[in-house]
Amino acid sequence: MRKEKQYHFIYKTTNILSGKYYIGMHSTNDLEDGYLGSGKRLRYSLNKYGDENHKREILEYCKTRDELKSREEEIITLNEIAKKDCMNLKVGGGGGFNYNYDHQLYAAGKLQEKLKVDENFRKLQYEKIANGVRKAHAHGKIPGIHNVYNWNGKKHSEESKRKMSESSKGMGVGCDNSQYGTCWMTNGFKNQKIKKGDIIPSGWELGRTT
Repeated sequence: MRKEKQYHFIYKTTNILSGKYYIGMHSTNDLEDGYLGSGKRLRYSLNKYGDENHKREILEYCKTRDELKSREEEIITLNEIAKKDCMNLKVGGGGGFNYNYDHQLYAAGKLQEKLKVDENFRKLQYEKIANGVRKAHAHGKIPGIHNVYNWNGKKHSEESKRKMSESSKGMGVGCDNSQYGTCWMTNGFKNQKIKKGDIIPSGWELGRTT
């Protein structure tokens, strides 16, 4: 059984250049151990700006590790991680990466807010989506979609091109086309789409102006 550390505390590490911060928990026998945190975005900040441009402050002490986990869960909430300057990527109390983080943000109505205000988080999300599409395409789950993402300079063989062409045939044709069954009408100034067979209002006629 591992021996319990002497000190348990909630800390806040702040990038003094950008103002962005990270909140975490730490247990140690040495209050001057220089620990700044291990969050993914925090590590990126430390690597980019250097340890010397970050400061750690102890927010509160706890008596045990279990109490520490409980306090971290109360402090690092969805509302906290949705803040513009917060570098945390998961709610507190669990330890390790939380793969349900996106779903938690979505459920709290904070995902779009986080995407708008946090450039690094937005890049991570877009890369995650792009990787998902690449994997799905590689396994044939998205036939007919190609040249959408940068495929690292890879060129398709003639056989691959033939297969993609075959899989694309018939797509967007007839009733599969979003414009199927519609037509244009105009009043001489404005064009508008209507369904074929709809009554044409007074002052309008079929066709469109350029």
